[in-house]
Parts: sequence; C-alpha cells; structure tokens
Amino acid sequence: MTASIIVPCHNESGSLQTLYTRVRAVMDESGEPWEMICINDGSGDDTLLQLIALHHQDRRVRVIDLSRNFGKEAALTAGLDAAQGEAAIPLDADLQDPPELIPELLARWREGFDVVNAVRLSREGESWLKRASAHVFYRIINRMSDVEIPPDTGDFRLLSRPVLEALQALPERRRFMKGLFAWVGFRSTNVYYHRAPRHAGKTTWSYWRLWNLAVEGITSFSQVPLQLAAYLGFAVSLLAFLYAVWLVISTLAYGNPVKGYPSIMVTLLFLGGVQLMALGVIGEYLGRIYEESKHRPIYLVRQVWGGEHPPQAVQPQDHP
Repeated sequence: MTASIIVPCHNESGSLQTLYTRVRAVMDESGEPWEMICINDGSGDDTLLQLIALHHQDRRVRVIDLSRNFGKEAALTAGLDAAQGEAAIPLDADLQDPPELIPELLARWREGFDVVNAVRLSREGESWLKRASAHVFYRIINRMSDVEIPPDTGDFRLLSRPVLEALQALPERRRFMKGLFAWVGFRSTNVYYHRAPRHAGKTTWSYWRLWNLAVEGITSFSQVPLQLAAYLGFAVSLLAFLYAVWLVISTLAYGNPVKGYPSIMVTLLFLGGVQLMALGVIGEYLGRIYEESKHRPIYLVRQVWGGEHPPQAVQPQDHP
C-alpha cells in the first residue's frame, strides 16, 4: 500500500460520491496502490450509509464508525492510526482541498521529504473575516510557540510512515493536529494551491468553534499566556506601588480632604479584572491537566468496514 487517504466525515453526504469519484480517478491514473479511510464522526444524516455503500462498491474504501461525535481532531487521529500505507494524506470531505494535488504530494515524498504541506494561496467561498482571522491566528501562534507551524496550511498534507509512527507515540487527548504535525519535525517541503469553496452543504465550523480551536492551539504549544499573566501582574503591582507613593507624598504635602471615591472604585475594579483574567488563563491550563489525568481514550470505534483488524482506541502511556 502506497497511499492512505484519510477523510474525516461529519454530515458530508452531499459530497461523498463526488469525492470518491475524483479520488479514484486521480489514484487509478497514478497507478499507485491506495486506500481511502473514511471516519464517520457521529454524523446525523445518511453519511454512514453512503460510506458503507462506497465500501461495497470499492473494497479500497474502508469505513470507521466512531461511537459518537468526538470532533475532527479525534476522527483524524483514528484515520491516521488505521492507515496501512507508506504515506497518509488527510483530506477534507467537502472538496475544498483538491484530490488532484495528491500526485504532486507523492512526487515530493519520493524526492525524500517526510512531510509535504499543502499551502493555500487563496481561500474562495470564505468571508473576509474568516480569512483575516486565520491569517492573524497563524502569525500569533508562531510568535508565541517554539514550534513553527506552517501558516495558511490546514490538515491537507502528506505524512510518511515514520511521521505516522511518531504521531502514534503521542498520548495526549486534547489534540491540535496542525501543531502535532509540526512538532514531530522530520524533513518537510511545501506545495501550493488555491482552495475551492465547499462542494455541498454548510460548514459546521462557527466562529465560536474556531475561537475554541485557536485557544486549544495556543494553550497546547505555548506557555506565553501564563507568562503574560505574570508580567501583567508585575506591571499592575508596580503601578499600584507608584500610585501609593504618590498618595503618601500628596497627603503629606496637601493634606487629605477625604476624596477619591471614583479613583478607589476604578482601581479596585481594574485590579479585580486583572486577577480574574489571570485566574482564567491558569484555569485553562489546569483544565488541560485535568483532562489528561483522566487517561480516557481519544476515540471509541463502534464498527469497521474493511481491513483485517479494527483500529483500537488510543490508550495513554503510563508514566511513573
């Protein structure tokens, strides 16, 4: 098996037949042995039925049905764990990422690269706010993190077998896959393309979910928010000390006319807000520690169609 194409699916019934047709045309023309692993991530439409029909139509299509909706990162992890190819290629089911780019990814892999990133030159069908926020997010996280995450790059890329084995050794369950792809390292290169609009349906990625994903990425690969909270606390303490010195000097020089209620209230509210913000940052990291300490699997598989052995839910490694 040369290529394993990983397709997480959540309510993507309108795109699956077209996706399969384009993938089959591209891969059959390339002459490479391939498989397409489709992960049903708790879809509420007939996505699973269509995937099973594709499996019966072509045994190279394997279907993994998760027990519920675990989220795209977990579904992608399930597909990567089940991949049998020498290279794995995550691909969105909405056809925004063109399957026709796969031969170029394979060609760069054969040149000796372990990771081939597909970088977006444009993002058609998306609002200016979404494009701008994505642009800002990648620049911010790369300023905060010690790991360089390729900007304007989604999950669409090629990962060699050594990279897959490295990813399987990572036990964390709150996963930001774009960061993990970069963290494992290995020799990488880029190919470029123009991202198309969705083939069918509507995206389930609201701005709130995108915001949570951004917070997940920043807290997974950076301790800068904790450091900023500490620096802000020091700055506020310094300002409070200077203000106290000024009050003492002013009282000695001009007396105390018993005024200053507004300034006291402003100071108290400001200090209270800073403390709550710092506690919120600490709570975000504490929540991550709590989730990891439970040692729950990343995903659970209900049923598998295709493949000799069903993939097992990833279990954490025990540490002394």
